[in-house]
Amino acid sequence: MKADGRIRSNITRGLEVLIVLKRDQRTGKLTRGKVKDILTKSSSHPRGIKVRLEDGRIGRIREIVAEKAPAGPYRTK
Repeated sequence: MKADGRIRSNITRGLEVLIVLKRDQRTGKLTRGKVKDILTKSSSHPRGIKVRLEDGRIGRIREIVAEKAPAGPYRTK
């Protein structure tokens, strides 16, 4: 099951996401990137949690692309 981008607790730094930039709200164009900072202070937001990507762009999460790998000494094959 995919994590919901409207719930703040589902978002962590380094998570790969698709966001909608403010200027692209009318067209719905998505921008891909990794989360640098979480800007929304509330625990949820109906239109998506607002984040700053590593490249500095800001927008609301529409979709979480990839979960961050778990920390620890585990290796995947």
